[in-house]
Amino acid sequence: QVQLVESGGRMAQAGDSLRLSCTVSGRTFTNLALGWFRQAPGKERDFRKSDFVAAINWNGETTYYADAVKGRFTVSRDNAKRTVSLQVTSLKPGDTAVYCCVADKYLGSSFGQLGSAYMYKSWGRGTQITVSS
Repeated sequence: QVQLVESGGRMAQAGDSLRLSCTVSGRTFTNLALGWFRQAPGKERDFRKSDFVAAINWNGETTYYADAVKGRFTVSRDNAKRTVSLQVTSLKPGDTAVYCCVADKYLGSSFGQLGSAYMYKSWGRGTQITVSS
């Protein structure tokens, strides 16, 4: 089974930038669809559509972003390092959340697939970003 470990979350101020990374192990990385979801700290980790942040398909040619983060967040993957990253800029207090990396090797490239939490079989435990004004 795929194992996902996130890192990079920290305390930040509004307007700051940082980079979240997720290291993937357990199987071949190349064919995985990868994404990021988020939930407010303390909430149950039961992701739904509104928790979607960003996703990238297996070959890196298709990406999707939630409206709230478009233009500020960038998702990318590095097959050699077996990582998926989320570069975040212009942080807002509303970005405060636990960010979880997700993966599944069978997903296609449509938003209905990459943007749906129930489609992913593997989840990381998350890394928290806390943004103060």
